[in-house]
Amino acid sequence: MTKIVVDGIEVDVPPDYTLLQACEAAGAEIPRFCFHERLSIAGNCRMCLVELKGSPKPVASCAWGVRDCRPGPNGEPPQVLTKSPMVKKAREGVMEFLLINHPLDCPICDQGGECDLQDQAMAYGVDSSRFKENKRAVEDKYLGALVKTAMNRCIQCTRCVRFATEVAGVPELGAIGRGEDMEITTYLEQALTSELQGNVVDLCPVGALTSKPYAFTARPWELTKTQSIDVMDAVGSAIRVDTRGREVLRILPRVNEDVNEEWISDKTRHVVDGLRVQRLDRPYVRESGKLRPASWSEAFRAIAAKVDGTGPGRIGAIAGDLASVEEMFALKELMSGLGSQNIDCRQDGSVIDPAWGKAAYRFNPTIPGIETADALLIVGANPRREAAVLNARIRKRWRAGPFPVGLIGERVDLTYPYQYLGAGPDTLADLAAGNGEFADILRKAERPLVLLGNGATARPDGAAIATLAAKAAVEFGAVKDDWNGFGVLHTAASRVGGLDIGFVPGQSGLDATRMAAFGGLDVLVLLGADEIDVAPETFVVYIGTHGDRGAHRADVILPGAAYTEKSGIYLNTEGRVQMGLRAGFPPGEAREDWAILRALSEILGRTLPWDSLLALRTALYQAHPHLQRLDVVAPGTPAEVHRLAGRSGTPDKGAFVPAVSDFYLTNPIARASVVMAECSALARDHDALRAAE
Repeated sequence: MTKIVVDGIEVDVPPDYTLLQACEAAGAEIPRFCFHERLSIAGNCRMCLVELKGSPKPVASCAWGVRDCRPGPNGEPPQVLTKSPMVKKAREGVMEFLLINHPLDCPICDQGGECDLQDQAMAYGVDSSRFKENKRAVEDKYLGALVKTAMNRCIQCTRCVRFATEVAGVPELGAIGRGEDMEITTYLEQALTSELQGNVVDLCPVGALTSKPYAFTARPWELTKTQSIDVMDAVGSAIRVDTRGREVLRILPRVNEDVNEEWISDKTRHVVDGLRVQRLDRPYVRESGKLRPASWSEAFRAIAAKVDGTGPGRIGAIAGDLASVEEMFALKELMSGLGSQNIDCRQDGSVIDPAWGKAAYRFNPTIPGIETADALLIVGANPRREAAVLNARIRKRWRAGPFPVGLIGERVDLTYPYQYLGAGPDTLADLAAGNGEFADILRKAERPLVLLGNGATARPDGAAIATLAAKAAVEFGAVKDDWNGFGVLHTAASRVGGLDIGFVPGQSGLDATRMAAFGGLDVLVLLGADEIDVAPETFVVYIGTHGDRGAHRADVILPGAAYTEKSGIYLNTEGRVQMGLRAGFPPGEAREDWAILRALSEILGRTLPWDSLLALRTALYQAHPHLQRLDVVAPGTPAEVHRLAGRSGTPDKGAFVPAVSDFYLTNPIARASVVMAECSALARDHDALRAAE
């Protein structure tokens, strides 16, 4: 530790700290525009100037290291002043320069009320300018469907450039020109292709980059802000849902160092318009081949009439990818009351079984644990499309130092280099046997990580592939007492929660694939399950939010609540328990899913024993106590991975197929979004262009 005196306060800080970090450790506030904790240091805005005793002029605290400070003549600790007349004059001068070319169009700027330049001009600026010449004008740039530009406002902090290059790994933004002619651009004037591009709007300290779908929609003080959890993938990013009245207007990230840091994917951020359109707002019943609006009592009677004449073995339920733990628990109890063991939360056909143990279906290294790994094997996954934020964490680890990455599956652009090993199970079997150059790399690694994706497990031989992956993890020392490097990357927000509560077929029950097949069942309840095709003769009850595939196939539709319209528990791919809070209310006659199931159970004569969400959660916690420990991962044991590795099975030879083919259209909410449809079209055009090259 190094001693330094900041405004008369002596503090001990690590020698690798910058002066800015040291000043903040001492409680001093340092203004900044270009500096950001998660980006490299640029030192080009000069707003963070401080006075360093012995220096003839102010120094940029973001770019000056504590170890570079000279002690006093008698060995006294270096002294820094943040409020001296020199500092005050310097900051006022910098602010005056920054405002020389700024258009000062705050009344029409979407950043108004959340603008760093506004705030710091009030705190550190002066009330007049000596500049009389014409302001410079910069042409706005086209960045795609998500980011709107007003480049006259740009102060060239280069945060967006550094984010695109360092975090997103898609270096499409940069600066051209020098001095007054400098401009931030995409070089080729084409749409950004990163799945994380929306984060540049949060990073921009002025209104140069704003959200195109949100443009001119609302001011921040009009909005009600609710903390929640993202369900667009299985990462469980922390988000803030901003509403006005009953309508969700935008979604922003919250800081959670253990999950998403402060980034979210573009699908998470811009799926908002999908929450408003194609919504199911009243029950429907199919008569003479056509759906007609009905009352709740009519819909329930139609279901009861069908269930009463059907045996328990011919009734089943499938939970979709966005279902919360509470509603899956309620549906499981209802199916149990009806005597049916035909339940499944794996609509994609995954064969992962909770009987293997928690460690066999979770991301055991944890997301922050990626940063401590020293080698990575990816099997049947494309993290960039399946979990964009987690992929950014892998890239962060790759940038930190030597980090060999091997890929078995389809060749894809992951934003970081990797060694392509092969396309299918044969390659994995060969690697698990210890053959090949990459096997030696994994064997020498202290903390190797084996990432198993849905592209490997969502196929008939998925159990054998999971066994092979576990064998590889055990063989290369990835599973030991102080490190469990075997991780399963799920794509569905509901998957780990469903597996934890046992929402899988009982001893004689059918899985999702067989339930949906011809002759499988007579009555099938789809709890938001839209990614599965059901045989035409099955009577389908659909509980969901959008007029998507499940609703088109349904015989009875019961309108449910979207994730922003209910309070629900979700477990991310690590098994981290998270709770999303209700930001608004469902439209029309739609109700929360657990309440629908409670009302339906009474009509069916199998009344569930709770009348409130609190009572339901009490029963849930009694059955599964670990679910009441929010933001905690209940880890599995290495023995469970060893047990999985000891299973037998022979995989097929077919190559792994990615679980996500279109990042932007993976669920009913996203498919209802016009913004996501435009992003999907741009991505297809870009992929076609790359293929043509």
